[in-house]
Amino acid sequence: MKSLISIVLLAALPSLAHAADRPDWAYPPAQQANVPPAEPDDGKPLQAAGSTKSYTRKEINSQMDSPDWFPDEHPPMPAIVAHGNGTTVRACIGCHLPHGLGHPENSRLAGLTAAYISRQMADFKDGARGGSGAGVMVRFAKALSDDQVRDAAGYFSSLNPKRWTRVVETDTVPKTYFEGTRRLQYDGGGTEPIGNRIIEVPENKEQVELRSPHASFVSYVPPGSIAKGQALVTTGGGKTLPCAICHGEGLRGLGDVPNIAGRSPGNIARQIYYIQSGDRGGASAALMKGVVEKLTGDDVIAIAAYVASLEP
Repeated sequence: MKSLISIVLLAALPSLAHAADRPDWAYPPAQQANVPPAEPDDGKPLQAAGSTKSYTRKEINSQMDSPDWFPDEHPPMPAIVAHGNGTTVRACIGCHLPHGLGHPENSRLAGLTAAYISRQMADFKDGARGGSGAGVMVRFAKALSDDQVRDAAGYFSSLNPKRWTRVVETDTVPKTYFEGTRRLQYDGGGTEPIGNRIIEVPENKEQVELRSPHASFVSYVPPGSIAKGQALVTTGGGKTLPCAICHGEGLRGLGDVPNIAGRSPGNIARQIYYIQSGDRGGASAALMKGVVEKLTGDDVIAIAAYVASLEP
């Protein structure tokens, strides 16, 4: 499900002509190799660290009844958020989690305004928002009633964003693979050069696979990225506009312009590429095309790294 339009205030590829040359690190491959075999489902109850509840693997992976490990840590959830619609729309918390912070492959919804969330759902529904993985959200948006969209938007807008990914500059990263759309580190360890990539993995792989809302992430970025990104974000670097003009002080949002501080850097970068390629449309995206067109792929990584390093 993971998305967001305001992220677009940041940067992208050198020009629209190059927008299709998206880096492979940002997207799961169509054909995935060297994926470890899934752990057998023995039907036994499992437990997330710190929770008194238990679920079987089948229940944890259910698309309509995702686990709620810590029900006392969030407001009452609307039915559509907790259970989906029973047929065509999955439970929102299966991807975005009960606290709305989500995973790197989707989006943080906590702290967005209800109006903004509803507008994005409308853009999915009418086809203005596209890109890798958008087909799922388009399908959901078309199947949701106006009341269900309102209920979900109201719930997630009531939640507060918080630190959810730890940004680390490094020359080497764990060797990883994709399980579906999620990047995971191999259990056996091993490292490789980071190169010109952002690599995001769970701090605790097992807890993320249990869909625990206490299981956060680490985002590895190339050395020097944060400082370079800070210069671009705060001054524009002669290539774009300072991001705070629209996203407010500390990039914590301004009116219906979203809070992007502390968001997954991979998510930030993907949204930029979608704006550049035209996969992401709508009124906000149209305003951003001219803002992002002079930035290089290196700039995208740097800006995403810096924005992700900020406190939400």
